[in-house]
Amino acid sequence: MKLHTLKFNEGSKKSNKRVGRGSSSGLGKTSGRGHKGQKSRSGYSRKAGFEGGQLPLFRRIPKRGFSNYEFKTEYAVINLSDLNKFENETVVTPELLKDTGLIKKQLSGIKVLGKGNVEKKLTVRAHKFSETARTKIEAAGGNIEVI
Repeated sequence: MKLHTLKFNEGSKKSNKRVGRGSSSGLGKTSGRGHKGQKSRSGYSRKAGFEGGQLPLFRRIPKRGFSNYEFKTEYAVINLSDLNKFENETVVTPELLKDTGLIKKQLSGIKVLGKGNVEKKLTVRAHKFSETARTKIEAAGGNIEVI
């Protein structure tokens, strides 16, 4: 087998639709767009959810209830296994976590979760702790400080 003998598989390559070329192709004259109207013009694009001028479904259905989406508190989470990176007797603060790159943004605060184990005696300062994280840190001889 040589490079100049290689060929594509049958049917794997398909030629492009050449619109506006003659009448035998079926895509001549109006290029498959029909006659006149908004959709036949160049630059036409329909908004998502547009229903041809009919009142869209989203506006027809009733809106009920309250959404707390804008005001929710979102915590930057960190697992216990990530805290093994620090030396013994270290005071782990949000600033230290950000400097080491363990968290990107503080958001509404920092929450320590209990995934993994902590092998070092650390003092951890955070806004929230899960129950398992609290017990595992204290079992390793560390302290917890809620900010």
